[in-house]
Amino acid sequence: MAKISINVKEGTLNTFKKPKNIIVGIDLGTTNSLVAYIEESTGEAVAITDATGSSKLVPSIIHFGKQTIVGNKAKSYLLEQPENTIYSVKRLMGKSYNDIEAKTAYFNYKIIDDNSESLVKIKVGKQFFTPIELSAHILRALKQRAEEALQQPVTKAVITVPAYFNDSQRQATRDAGKLAGLEVLRIVNEPTAASLAYGLGIGAASEKLIAVYDLGGGTFDISILQIENGVFEVLATNGDTFLGGDDVDQAIVDYWLEKNNLAAEEVKNDQSLNQSLRLKAETAKIALSDAPNFSDAIGQIDCSIDRASFEQLIQPLVQRTLKSCQQALTDAELTAADIEEVVLVGGSTRIPLVQKSVEAFFGRKAHKQLDPDQVVALGAAVQADILAGNNKDFLLLDVTPLSLGIETMGGLMDVIIPRNSTLPVKAARQYTTQVDGQANMKIAVYQGERDLVKDNRKLGEFHLKGIPAMPANLPKVQISFIIDADGITRVKAQELRSGVAQSIEVTPQYGLTEAEMGKMLLDSIQFAEQDRSARALQEAIVEAEQIVATTEKFISQNQTHLSKTEITQTQALINTLKATLTNQSSDKDLIHQHIEQLNEYTRPFAERIMDVAIAKAMKGKKV
Repeated sequence: MAKISINVKEGTLNTFKKPKNIIVGIDLGTTNSLVAYIEESTGEAVAITDATGSSKLVPSIIHFGKQTIVGNKAKSYLLEQPENTIYSVKRLMGKSYNDIEAKTAYFNYKIIDDNSESLVKIKVGKQFFTPIELSAHILRALKQRAEEALQQPVTKAVITVPAYFNDSQRQATRDAGKLAGLEVLRIVNEPTAASLAYGLGIGAASEKLIAVYDLGGGTFDISILQIENGVFEVLATNGDTFLGGDDVDQAIVDYWLEKNNLAAEEVKNDQSLNQSLRLKAETAKIALSDAPNFSDAIGQIDCSIDRASFEQLIQPLVQRTLKSCQQALTDAELTAADIEEVVLVGGSTRIPLVQKSVEAFFGRKAHKQLDPDQVVALGAAVQADILAGNNKDFLLLDVTPLSLGIETMGGLMDVIIPRNSTLPVKAARQYTTQVDGQANMKIAVYQGERDLVKDNRKLGEFHLKGIPAMPANLPKVQISFIIDADGITRVKAQELRSGVAQSIEVTPQYGLTEAEMGKMLLDSIQFAEQDRSARALQEAIVEAEQIVATTEKFISQNQTHLSKTEITQTQALINTLKATLTNQSSDKDLIHQHIEQLNEYTRPFAERIMDVAIAKAMKGKKV
């Protein structure tokens, strides 16, 4: 298959035969992010520094003020304007509010509680952002850093994700890359990248069992890999998306609060003090890797701790990681003795207790020669070099040339199999009905990279008929895509409760020339910002329409339990939201603002009525 080179800056397809093909590797991290590439003269992976050459890490922090600032310059605003400064956005990727509700105290910025399973939104001032949009700001900064260092446009990247990231989280990462102006050639598992950085698995004769222990700023995961003939297979993975260096910092903060007789709630309400303590705890953690004691203060608050106390504090956290290690080995049907190589990844593995505990668990020395903060990005650069055709030790299997997905409400494209997925491939996602008693569902299959289906290529459609009559959101319809090695795609829809099913077969590449495919890719990058805005607006409209319908139904069914004021005020808020939807000048932020107002007003009496219903149902029963 011929390679298509896109000149994003000029908005054209490059037609010269041998373009300089630099593909960067990106580690989009919870705490810090990096971008790396392969130095042509040495063949070595290199993490790119800032303009001063002093730092390779880009703090994954975004500040919204007169200008949007990313990285070190944004870090100071964690104290000055915490409500406008976003951190640890990776923890929110592909998550709903219900997923992270128990952890909201960790975040100093406003995460919207919409009482639904839809993906979270973050409110900054009067603007609403998704984790995808926020991650795109970080990726854009990394792209700019690479372009300044390499003195040429950078349009292609390999981005790493934790091995346990689900399809929604991987697709969110791809979308963020596209929004940043990058064609994401591959999403690579972080443990695979780390192994590549150490040269493990390079060479046809290599065959190993590897454990990659990755304790980063916000997430922990352990992955058991089998490498055979240059092919990486994840045998098992385990971990915790809310366990990392941030939790170590919080343990230190809690220790100081108790030591100084300070109430946690009091500190939580003082965002600036909360951030000061968090940053001081991070400083203490780093210092204790080399020194036996740390001593400092914030005003009258004593911020001292010794290494023995520190290790006692974090012992439960370390044990949680080892429990995950054991579970991963059990799932892979292996023992610690079967593991031939152990790789340490993530800044938190610098902690001496962590290193000693991991090496004791596996009974062998771990690879820790490379900077644990850089190892994933360096491995991503190795993978990028393979995709660029510069490393012949690996066999690259055929991949899907364009993304495949279906049309969802509002004319949106929901990608199920992303572009560049290795063939053969199978993926599935669950959907549900929008109205009570819905018996049929149209499944329209599309190919392309744009956010709206009208800008993509329709491959076919079919109807899933005979869905049993159920309330909206109760049916579970699973849409499965299977692409064989010849590129033939079979799409199946099945209602899981009843077993009702229907399918269609399509040939995605039929009728598309290389030039047409190239134009589709070029358009997806050129119009990424415009597409994302259109998608965000359409998603807001769909969400608003569903909330209006749900609230009106709720009011109609519960009038006897509501006061006249509650009914009148709720209807007024509904009317305001409806008016916003019909106003051509409305944007997604204004719609979300009115959605939030309606949710905030109705939540107290909705909970009151729910309590009454539960009390009535439980009357006379024992629990």
